[in-house]
Amino acid sequence: MQISRLFRIVYMLLEKKCVTAEEFAGYFEVSTRTIYRDVETLSASGIPIYMQKGKGGGISLLPDFVLNKTVLTQAEKDDIISSMQAMTQLTTGTADTALQKLGSMFGEQNANWLEIDFSDWKNHGTEMDLFETLKTAVIHKNLITFTYASNREESIKRSAEPLKLCFKAQAWYLYAYCRLRQDYRFFKLKRIRDLTVSGETFKRKPPETVLHTDDTCYEQQLVTMKLKISPEMAYRVYDEFDDYAVDDNGFFRCELTMPKGDWLFSYLSSYGDKCRVLEPSDIRDQLLAKLRKWEKSLDS
Repeated sequence: MQISRLFRIVYMLLEKKCVTAEEFAGYFEVSTRTIYRDVETLSASGIPIYMQKGKGGGISLLPDFVLNKTVLTQAEKDDIISSMQAMTQLTTGTADTALQKLGSMFGEQNANWLEIDFSDWKNHGTEMDLFETLKTAVIHKNLITFTYASNREESIKRSAEPLKLCFKAQAWYLYAYCRLRQDYRFFKLKRIRDLTVSGETFKRKPPETVLHTDDTCYEQQLVTMKLKISPEMAYRVYDEFDDYAVDDNGFFRCELTMPKGDWLFSYLSSYGDKCRVLEPSDIRDQLLAKLRKWEKSLDS
């Protein structure tokens, strides 16, 4: 990644004073032409970098140049750290080294605010605004209050310490310490209403990873189902399942874990008569009951 490489070039020049283009090219595993382009980019951005030809020459910074961290405001430092953290999550991790060095230079310890499991982002304005507000609250450790619509068809006022934003199963979640429940919880962004960011701060630190912790953090109970899906739904199986088996009659045998709630039954019913719930039996029975109820409501 070019941004990571540019930071590392400057950092190396501050330490070693002079490095040849060939040495940089070998270190970064790129061509010398790419290094020359990087030098031009840095120069155009105001970094006093220059090249000297001949024996003992190379790429250097002006002797008096210092990367002065005091010229950046705290908000600018937060934005830089946040941007680099986002890039490490959305790429293969090539920005990790640059992020660590910037964090050390800025004295920032709260750079680990974002964790992404699946990177498809649908840019809905309302959710994006909510995301940005929560991101700021996470970074600055501000207490938040909001109304949350649970799967039990009730809205509850919550006070929480926002710790991390996570992307899981095609949806954004806030991982936070809920002061009402006195425990860690995941909150789906689409269900958060009336968000208020308080001036009160907290000291609780986010864990390194949260998406693979036990399921008790979720507001909704998870259920694992075994499904039998018609061959006519092959395109959906390929899109929505990583693991499946095909029986002798061409039917797909799949396992699916989802939070309990109306959305689960809406999802299953979207297959029509092309999907059968094999296990657990209570989910199958509830689905049949809901289908009968929906059918009656349509007839009335």
